[in-house]
Amino acid sequence: MFGYLLQRLALMGLTFLAITVIGFGIVHLAPGDPVDLFLAGGMEAAQNGVDVERQADLDVARQELRRQLGFDRPLYVQYASWLGRTLTLDFGESFKDGRPVWEKISERIPLTVTLSSLSILLTFLIAIPLGILSAVRTGSLADQISTMLVFMLYSLPNFWIATLLIVFVCGDDYLGWLPASNLRSVDFDPAWPLWRRLADYAQHLALPLLITTYGTFAFLSRVLRASMLEVKSQDFIRTARAKGLPERTVILKHVLRNSIIPIVTNIGLLLPALLGGSVIIESIFSLPGMGQLAFNSVLARDYPVVLALLSVSSGLTLIGILISDVALVAVDPRIQFGAQQS
Repeated sequence: MFGYLLQRLALMGLTFLAITVIGFGIVHLAPGDPVDLFLAGGMEAAQNGVDVERQADLDVARQELRRQLGFDRPLYVQYASWLGRTLTLDFGESFKDGRPVWEKISERIPLTVTLSSLSILLTFLIAIPLGILSAVRTGSLADQISTMLVFMLYSLPNFWIATLLIVFVCGDDYLGWLPASNLRSVDFDPAWPLWRRLADYAQHLALPLLITTYGTFAFLSRVLRASMLEVKSQDFIRTARAKGLPERTVILKHVLRNSIIPIVTNIGLLLPALLGGSVIIESIFSLPGMGQLAFNSVLARDYPVVLALLSVSSGLTLIGILISDVALVAVDPRIQFGAQQS
């Protein structure tokens, strides 16, 4: 097992290197010049037509700033310099406001991690019972209804559902039950009792959490159902029933335990999907998380923030995949990583 972990850590390093190389290249190929963020009125001057002297001064300032930022060096030199600083968690300063990049990210991480963690928890709390119910009562009315609802939920785009919920559930012209944006009410007071602050926080997270969760649990419930139906037809399940074991024991101890492997495998895919989806969800609901920061940074051509978010997201994704692989041993002792193949 230890040898396997060393191999996976080495592979994670190579994978991270490949991701950052591709990401660094794509970011620098994007249209737009971040140098203009430092030169107020630079683009306007170029478009509205100014005198030759003013334009010459602007060009000189742009070239000097490009040299200070290192944009005059070859791309591979820029990447090597950036990677060296990134490995020491020095992400530099934002082009947009000059703040340290890590400071901006650390302010946003708690919200995105909280939203993703709660979404994963709710996903398993809903997907596993629903998958078991559908597999145990195959063909029943409950199975048919749940199958129809699950496929409907899985096929509906989350940004479209989010927009509809904001209009009908949050809008004062309709239900007006929940807030449509931000994390706190306009009249929020830190002096409120803890329960009131938590209730206000939960109200603002309710819709984003729903939008983040419904497609994931719909997918995982179908995966578990298909896996359980396959295991139920195996000989050892018939043998367990022939021994007179209660049906509850057969389902939970034998069928479910041997069907849970695809669910554990998909844990590694949930984290990158949730982090990627947070860009849309946080932008729609105006939540100050990593997704919204990534969206705004891309629009502003804020290279240091974009690349730092790419690095953090890639690292979390690779760690999630590693945890998923290691968790397979807990649910299936037959798996022996790094064992010699005969």
